[in-house]
Amino acid sequence: MVVIAPYDKVFDKTASNMQEVLARKGKVILITDAKGAAEAGDKPAPCLTLPAMPATVTPIVYAVAVQLLAYHGRRAARTDVDQPRNLAKSVTVE
Repeated sequence: MVVIAPYDKVFDKTASNMQEVLARKGKVILITDAKGAAEAGDKPAPCLTLPAMPATVTPIVYAVAVQLLAYHGRRAARTDVDQPRNLAKSVTVE
């Protein structure tokens, strides 16, 4: 599970969900900023800490980080990055 959690108004809710996954021995990769890393509590081993930035550019920078994670994960698995298999759309509505 990849958790994208910059320190913002919904950080506590996101961190709570991450803690539930960790409590069930799930594997988590946390992408956050320095303040979020300090507040996360039981952090997963892989934690990517990005610099603090204005909220207007945060989605763009975090999207690039996730895209690079996906690209290098596919490369490490030696699969074709241009031909994803079993691609499904997932939507969460609150």
